[in-house]
This record gives sequence, C-alpha cells and structure tokens, in this order.
Amino acid sequence: MDEARFGTHSKIGHGWFPTGSRSCVNMKLGFKNFYVYGAVEPSTGELFSLILPEANSDWMNLFLRELYQNYPNDKIVLVVDGAGWHKSKRLVIPRNIELMYLPPYTPEMNPVERLWLYIKSKTIRNKIYDSLEELEQTICDFINSISANTVASICSIS
Repeated sequence: MDEARFGTHSKIGHGWFPTGSRSCVNMKLGFKNFYVYGAVEPSTGELFSLILPEANSDWMNLFLRELYQNYPNDKIVLVVDGAGWHKSKRLVIPRNIELMYLPPYTPEMNPVERLWLYIKSKTIRNKIYDSLEELEQTICDFINSISANTVASICSIS
C-alpha cells in the first residue's frame, strides 16, 4: 500500500527525434495535485485505489475504512513505508487489517511503487493537462483499464 502524487506540473521523459532537429516539449508549471492511495495484491494483480486530495491521517483513515468495507471477510496485511500518516496515533485500523512497516529508505521493497512508475509513464510523461479534473479523469480511466494480469506482472516479486 502506498500513495502517489499526481499533479499538473509537467513530467519530462525521454523521446526519439530525427537527427539534427531540436526537440520541443511543451511544459506546464503548477502545483495543483491529488493523491492516489492504492493497495495491490502482487500475486493476483487485484488493485484497490482511491483518489484523495491530500496525504494525511484523515485521508488514510478513509482509505482503510473503504478497504475494510470492500473486503470485510479478508485478512489484509498492508506493507507500508514510514510516512507519518501511516504511523499516526490517530489511525483507526479495522480489525481485519494489519500494517507491516518497511525498513526506512527502501521503496523498492514495496510492489505498488512499480505500479506508480508505470501509471505515470503512461499518463503524465510528456503530456500537458489543462486542468486537475482532466488529469484526474485520465488517471481514473487508466487505472480502471489496467488488467489484473498487467498489475500482477508489474508488481510481482520474484
């Protein structure tokens, strides 16, 4: 489980251009953003995600509550990093959810981190969105279109 920030600030990536021509990539500066909270089951590719305005304890509580409501009969172990809102005393952790903390500075150990990179490479790299709402819709559509097999192949741990 982790959160990823998506915003209107352009993300420049690599590209191929004809020899001798100058590459031109439009950019948009801005600091409007939202967060995608997501939990993935790496072996099956099952993904549960919410788009929320901020990353903090209140929104983490909402995510946990929604996760519980969608999987009330499952035992869930969420692997999380050491973000303050993951360790907050204000967290209300449902009875079927357990948090397991990663060692500090080890994002590569969290399978969902690879999913964020994949989503960003397909949705925001070298693209400009006129509004935060347009970006949010694009992210929603993309997440809804990803197959469980694709998620599993991206997030699986060998």
